[in-house]
Amino acid sequence: MKIVIAPDSFKGSLSAVAVSEAIEKGVRKILPQAEIVQLPLADGGEGTVQALVSSTDGTIERQTVHDPLGKEIEAIYGILGDGHTAVIEMAAASGLPLVPLDQQNPLYTTTYGTGELILAAARKGCRHFIIGIGGSATTECGTGMAQALGIQFYDQSNNLINDYMNGDLMGQVGAIDFSGLVPQIRKSHFTVACDVDNPLLGPKGSAHVYAPQKGATPEIVDQLEANMSTFADLLEKTIKTSVRNIPGAGAAGGLGAGLMAFLQAELKSGIEIVLKASGFAEKIKDAALILTGEGRIDYQTAFGKTLSGVAAEARKQQIPVIAIGGMVDTDIDNLYEIGINACFSICNQPMDLRTAVENAGSLLEIITERIMRAVLIQLK
Repeated sequence: MKIVIAPDSFKGSLSAVAVSEAIEKGVRKILPQAEIVQLPLADGGEGTVQALVSSTDGTIERQTVHDPLGKEIEAIYGILGDGHTAVIEMAAASGLPLVPLDQQNPLYTTTYGTGELILAAARKGCRHFIIGIGGSATTECGTGMAQALGIQFYDQSNNLINDYMNGDLMGQVGAIDFSGLVPQIRKSHFTVACDVDNPLLGPKGSAHVYAPQKGATPEIVDQLEANMSTFADLLEKTIKTSVRNIPGAGAAGGLGAGLMAFLQAELKSGIEIVLKASGFAEKIKDAALILTGEGRIDYQTAFGKTLSGVAAEARKQQIPVIAIGGMVDTDIDNLYEIGINACFSICNQPMDLRTAVENAGSLLEIITERIMRAVLIQLK
């Protein structure tokens, strides 16, 4: 029997790789000779690098870069098993958790380090890039990233801006020079995992919706909005294309717009990108069962989350899917309509969240063993 194990992480508890390993232990207690294929997944957010590296037999790379405040840190990125596809989480270099709480202010944070990760991968021969853009500390339209890749910004007096670009400097740009863009980057293709549809500007844009989460006061939000508007006018005039209203342009403080404008990136659903890059459709062929899961399974799971992508492909191939969650809500009838056959919680008795988180691995083994006993009854 071929069984595919394809979960997301249990955030705050176990990585997707650790979840896969725990589920396999439970399966093997009942079917020790089963052919098991582990495909740890993610939807473009935290854990995407590790999941794709693991599912493609790739490698984790380490690189010294600059964090959102311009301090040197070590960040990781992945190179997939094909040897020429890099997967990068912008949060590894430019994420909000990297900034101390008392220093969080998107006027002064930069995506320069994200650009450094892209450059490092390009110098290793990567020409296809998958970039997850969740969890940013920035609201500067990806100007820092662009700067690290050779694009130059000049102020209103035509002086080169040498400081790392940030939300404040973004409003001072008077000219953009693309001529220094690194040649390897010009030859590369960028796909961006983006699951929000915010435009760049306005009440649903990057400054108003997300900057307050990054330490911006109402006054700073207004300043960022004004700076972003001024910069967007210049950027679109320079590239002769409008990006401000494309769904996802406002993601990650406008990094979505920046990736499209500076690198001609495509914005796509995170789980669709991950499933394609991992070769999911091919690897699940002839499977008798798929076991998937995530930390919380609820009504929203059906909308662009990892489990929804797994279920959609499994349904095409008529493979049953069982989902396991740390917590399973009561309002999940829509999940059965998209191709998930059953859902189970790891919580086998009354317990608080901390207990469930700390014991998630062993609880996963127990519930998986019980699921497999029921599966065997059906097969008989």
